[in-house]
Amino acid sequence: MRTKKQAKSLKVYFSSLFLIIFLLFVIATSNTENSFVANNENNVKAIESSRVNASYKSIKKETIVVSSMEELKNNVNKTVMFTGTITAYGPDCVGCSGRLGCPPYMNVKNGNIYYEDATYGKIRILASDSNIPCGSIIKVSNYLGTSFTGIVLDRGSAIKGFTMDLLEESEAKTKKIGRQYNIGFEIERWGF
Repeated sequence: MRTKKQAKSLKVYFSSLFLIIFLLFVIATSNTENSFVANNENNVKAIESSRVNASYKSIKKETIVVSSMEELKNNVNKTVMFTGTITAYGPDCVGCSGRLGCPPYMNVKNGNIYYEDATYGKIRILASDSNIPCGSIIKVSNYLGTSFTGIVLDRGSAIKGFTMDLLEESEAKTKKIGRQYNIGFEIERWGF
């Protein structure tokens, strides 16, 4: 008789322990704080932020397909998909300074075409229309038969609407790319 009571007591004990651990896990993961650290070309910490603008922080799971910039502006903070055009540019293009137009304003004259994102890792640098905030993460598909993930870190006077500009090491490399049509874009994160 004692062993049945002991077994029942152990079962209650472990069930309670599991519940407490689970609740602690839920509390710990729901109170996380996103962090952003950017380095300049010399790997010196240039910007550090421990808070993310709440309006850009979370994206609803629903995916919206849009066909105009007005629709895009009305669906901020949702996963948005659209079809557009992609071009390429180099940091040595005519009129280019070699510095990106979005924080952390990296100098890319050294041929660095990647950005190290805390969440997405090493990703390509894109220039976009100003309606897409700096720091937005965009999944690009159907680009020369491949897909990749990029981050908006630049602007350009000719980059309007559903056109993106992909940073290449030099302007000479962009000649063979030209302008690519029917490219799929999916905004996975709005801003930093």
